[in-house]
Amino acid sequence: KEMRAFVDRHAPGTMLLSEANQWPEDVRPYLGDGDEFHMNFHFPLMPRIYLALARADRRPILEILARTPPIPESCQWATFLRCHDELTLEMVTAEERQFMWETYAPEPRMRLNLGIRRRLAPLLNNDRARIELANSLLFTLPGSPVIYYGDEIGMGDDIWLEDRDGVRTPMQWSAAHNAGFSTADAADLYCPVIDDEVFGYRRVNVEAQRAEPGSLLNRMREMIRIRKAHPALGRGEIRFLDHPQPGVLAYLRRTEGQTLLSVNNLSAAPHTVNLDLAGWAGVRPLDLLGGQELPPIASGSLRLELERYGYRWLRL
Repeated sequence: KEMRAFVDRHAPGTMLLSEANQWPEDVRPYLGDGDEFHMNFHFPLMPRIYLALARADRRPILEILARTPPIPESCQWATFLRCHDELTLEMVTAEERQFMWETYAPEPRMRLNLGIRRRLAPLLNNDRARIELANSLLFTLPGSPVIYYGDEIGMGDDIWLEDRDGVRTPMQWSAAHNAGFSTADAADLYCPVIDDEVFGYRRVNVEAQRAEPGSLLNRMREMIRIRKAHPALGRGEIRFLDHPQPGVLAYLRRTEGQTLLSVNNLSAAPHTVNLDLAGWAGVRPLDLLGGQELPPIASGSLRLELERYGYRWLRL
C-alpha cells in the first residue's frame, strides 16, 4: 500500500503489474482494496487454455474461472498465451504436466524446469486455425490480454539455444540483414535470428505480413481493433452458455447496453451447436469479424456451424 501510494503521488497513471504465480484466491490479496497492485497475471488460466485445446474439452477453463474471485473495480487480470520465460506448468497437477509435456513438448530440449520453452506457433504445430482460436479466447475471456513479441506474426523458436534464449530471439521485422533487427554483424547479436525453412525471417516477418491482407498480423490487428471498440470485452461480466458439446466454449460478455457472444470450437472436428438465447428471440446477430448480419434468432435458439478450431464473435 505504501509503494502504491508513493507511485500514485510521483508518477500518476503508472500501472503496477505483479507476477505472482499462484492460485487466483492466493493472488487476490495482492490487489488490496484497489490500492495495491493494479493487475496480476492469471497464471493458472494459461495452461488450462492449452489443456482445453489438447483435450477438446472446455472444462479446464470453466473450472479455473469458477475459482477466480471477484476483484476491485479498478483492478484487472492480465491474461496471456506466452511470455519471455518457459510456459510454466506449476499450476497444474503432475499428471496434467506430464500430459502437456507429451502433447506440446515431445522432445526433451523443448522442456525447461517445470515448463515448456516454445513459442506459440510451434506449440500449436504452426496451425493457423489453432493459433487464431487461442487468440480468440485470449481477447474475449475476462482480463487484459498481453501478447509476447513475435507471436502476432507466428514467429518460431530455437530450442538449441541455452536456457530461455530459445524464445527470446530477435524480432523479425523484415527479410533484410538480421531480420531488420540490427545492422550489426550477425556474430554480434545477443541471439542468432531464426533462419530455418518454416519460421525463418525471410519467410516470417512484419513487413511481408503488413502487405498481405489475410496474414496473421492483420488478423490480430483486426481482433485488437474490435476489442477496443467493444467495452463488454474489456470490462463486461461473463456468463457461460450450457450445451451438450464439451468441445465448444460459448459465453456472453455484457455491459449496460451491449451484449457480445463468443463461441469457440476447441476441437479439430467441425461442430454444429445450438445455443439457448431465449432473451434474444428475433434479434439479428452481427458477426463482428465478418461484418455480416445473421438471420434472426428463432424461438430463442441460435444454431451455428463451426469449422475445426473455428470461432465467432457476435453482437446481439
